[in-house]
Amino acid sequence: MRSVRSLSVPSISAHRAMATQASVHAHPNYVRIVEVGPRDGLQNEPKVVPTAIKLELINRLARTGLRTIEATSFVSKKQIPQLADGDQVLTTLNRAGALDYSNQYIPQHISYPVLVPNERYFEAAVACGAREIAIFGSASEGFSKRNINCSVAEALARFRPVAKRALEQGIRVRGYVSCVIACPVDGPTAPEKVLYVCQELLAMGCYEVSLGDTIGVGTPFSVRRLLGALLHHIPAAKLAGHFHDTYGQGCANVLVSLEMGLRVFDASVAGLGGCPFAKGATGNLATEDLVYMLQESGYNTGVDLLALAHIGDWISRELKREPSRAGNALIRRAKL
Repeated sequence: MRSVRSLSVPSISAHRAMATQASVHAHPNYVRIVEVGPRDGLQNEPKVVPTAIKLELINRLARTGLRTIEATSFVSKKQIPQLADGDQVLTTLNRAGALDYSNQYIPQHISYPVLVPNERYFEAAVACGAREIAIFGSASEGFSKRNINCSVAEALARFRPVAKRALEQGIRVRGYVSCVIACPVDGPTAPEKVLYVCQELLAMGCYEVSLGDTIGVGTPFSVRRLLGALLHHIPAAKLAGHFHDTYGQGCANVLVSLEMGLRVFDASVAGLGGCPFAKGATGNLATEDLVYMLQESGYNTGVDLLALAHIGDWISRELKREPSRAGNALIRRAKL
């Protein structure tokens, strides 16, 4: 792996770029993208991706204007061997502040959250310098038992001390709820079950909760129904959308969520990933597809779309897979 250079003091042009970014983020139509490719995107790859490639991916993404890049998980190496190098990835990121292989200034306000399932792995993440963590619950009993081998209530009980310790140490906590529309084990998920888990996570101190359509069966109708139930009790600013594109509904579900007030969405560069515990649930919403749709609809993301498309093309070639639709079209157009 290439050596990591220390960051130099930002130039005047870099400060101007930061000021421009700040003004963009203050825009009423600003939408924050949480890039989950390095974690959720890679965890299901059949062949282990070298640590150097993971760090290169994060490094490239960090230069596009993204503010949140989910870096890795601290989980059982036996369950998810793809992320067995999580400690090395996070330690390297924190040692460098951000990777700077080509001497370009990389903004230091980027957050690199990591997923932790319990106190043991929380301690491991803290030892590597974690400044933000994510905890992952399910709205479905069947999926919770399949995924983390415990009931929904037992999972929440595990997360409470994790969240408490994190907040005491000044570490931000983000919550995830999986199977918010339907579950591969239990079938359709009742909105009240999603509401319960969301409220529990927020009560623990999560600054926002991401709603995961884990098997990608959501439609604008079912998403509107779910959000209609949740928003009677939870402000839109506390919720994020995490839609899979299994049936091609990802962007449509984002549009409905935007209409209902959500302004944060998870996506994965090149549409990498899915869930290793939900058979057939491949296809996260591609970040390129999402950013293209948002920007063409009048929303600001602060993200360099063409740079993102080139990253998607690069990582797709590295993994020997097809790039995203929008990314592919953008690169072809740029060559004309």
